[in-house]
Amino acid sequence: MRILKILAVTAIFGALGAAAEPFTIGVSLLTQQHPFYVALADAMKQEASKDGVKLDIAIANQDLNKQVSDVEDFISKHVNAIILSPVDSRGVKAAVAKAQKAGIPLITVDIAANGVDVTCHIATDNYAGGVKAGELMAKVLSGKGNVGIIDYPTVQSVIDRVAGFKKATSAYPNIKIVSIQPGITRAEALTAAQNMLQANPDLDGIFGFGDDAALAALVAVKSAGRANRVKIIGFDGMQEARTAVDKEPGFVGVIRQYPEKMGAIAVDTAVKVLRGQTVSKLIPVVPGVYTRQSKN
Repeated sequence: MRILKILAVTAIFGALGAAAEPFTIGVSLLTQQHPFYVALADAMKQEASKDGVKLDIAIANQDLNKQVSDVEDFISKHVNAIILSPVDSRGVKAAVAKAQKAGIPLITVDIAANGVDVTCHIATDNYAGGVKAGELMAKVLSGKGNVGIIDYPTVQSVIDRVAGFKKATSAYPNIKIVSIQPGITRAEALTAAQNMLQANPDLDGIFGFGDDAALAALVAVKSAGRANRVKIIGFDGMQEARTAVDKEPGFVGVIRQYPEKMGAIAVDTAVKVLRGQTVSKLIPVVPGVYTRQSKN
């Protein structure tokens, strides 16, 4: 009887110890080769430390197969929640469904997952940011000109940015979008910008979906000797891009995201969900506009 009592007490304390273990959150990020995602990851780590939770971070390196494998690994480890920045908004659908079937809440940050329901999506209001980029382009071109877009067509956040840009510029009948080309990496964006410039000698502006695309366009424009004509607008607002806006006359502005805020919100939201609190399905973060005149 005494042995049974000891075993019972041991079981109770063991259960209490297990309950006291901190939550573990699996995090799968698109890349760590971009300052935005470095800042996002750093903010998550800092917030996790404040909240007393563990992070298991995996980097997909823009490889959908690796990201799917990482999510499956999180599921097998029985993490308490998953935070995901999808490599491919449609391609992650099956992985998200597996996490849901396992009863693991999944939160997307920066990039949405298409065709599947998630616990919460935290992101810059990319459509609004695209509208701001289009309005800025219209302003610097005085309402007329030929414009190219460097795109990343498999990522929902970029789809939204481009849609917002098109919407804003459509209000100006004398602004024409003459070229849309993909340029995911900086090297690919450089080639896209060079192709645009060669095919459109009267090109007046380029909108880059992200800082790398816009900075690559700046290199192409300067190499082509057209820095005084072609106006460039980027999206992200990392330090390198903000410095280019300050120093390069042709780089007229960048739509600024706040990865530090997004990373902190993502971890806090996961913790709230795990503690049984209700959270919004969508938490938008309003972007700023950084120009030489207005540094928001």
